[in-house]
Amino acid sequence: MNSPILELQAVAHVYPDGSKGLHDCSLTLHRGRRYALLGANGAGKTTVLQHLNGLLRPTAGQLRIDGQPFDYSRSGLTALRSRVGLVFQNPDRQLFSALVEEDVSFGPLNLGLDADEVRARVSAALDAVGLSGHARRAVHQLSFGQKKRVCIAGVLAMQPDVLLLDEPMAGLDAPMQTELAALLDQLAARGVTVLLSTHDIDFAFRWADDIHVMAGGRCIASGPAPTLCAQADVLHAAGQRPPAALALHAELVDLGVLPAGPAPRSVDALLDTLRTQKHSGVITA
Repeated sequence: MNSPILELQAVAHVYPDGSKGLHDCSLTLHRGRRYALLGANGAGKTTVLQHLNGLLRPTAGQLRIDGQPFDYSRSGLTALRSRVGLVFQNPDRQLFSALVEEDVSFGPLNLGLDADEVRARVSAALDAVGLSGHARRAVHQLSFGQKKRVCIAGVLAMQPDVLLLDEPMAGLDAPMQTELAALLDQLAARGVTVLLSTHDIDFAFRWADDIHVMAGGRCIASGPAPTLCAQADVLHAAGQRPPAALALHAELVDLGVLPAGPAPRSVDALLDTLRTQKHSGVITA
């Protein structure tokens, strides 16, 4: 595997009121991988994302990008955020311009790019999120899902190396979740590192290459999604149950309905496996 693009090394964070957000938290991100940051509410997922983007500074420990410690000077943070983009869970916290194109162009303009380059980036970003005809729309007229996509477009216009998303599937219907997952897949295929926080283990198991599990302000386990989701003790410590597809597959294997082997990553894929086995005569019932 290539060298890490982002690293948290024994990071701790104490908020001004004395509450602990992170404690001895370490995790690593590599280029072009799809990561799920899995954990219950209050586990520290948002705090991790805000550290990776430089919005928060660690009380202890260190963060690195391409092996170099974060530079928290004004110019250093500008450079960091041009490479590491963060999409908030609530789009209304991120959108502040009257028109869609104004909001998406804000970041590129701050980089000092010329007008033609800014227009090209805005057009490409809106096209990527399926909003190519909405550049002149008023932001306040958009649906919740459209606002989320504008936020993502604003980050994509910066052409980041890393895309961080805080609970991006929250509030989206099933078709929009599918569209967003497909977009994130495309970005990862182009070499962008994608890290999203979620408490939905079924989605994490279905989508992610790797999972970082958060509990009590620490990353308690990391690994490939199929391997990690089979570790019941880790999931229990994080207040999670096994993914439905994994649990159902194990039950069908125990009953002799399916042969032992890797579990499909979703219930739909498991149903496809059952249909295939029945069609081939392996299952006769």
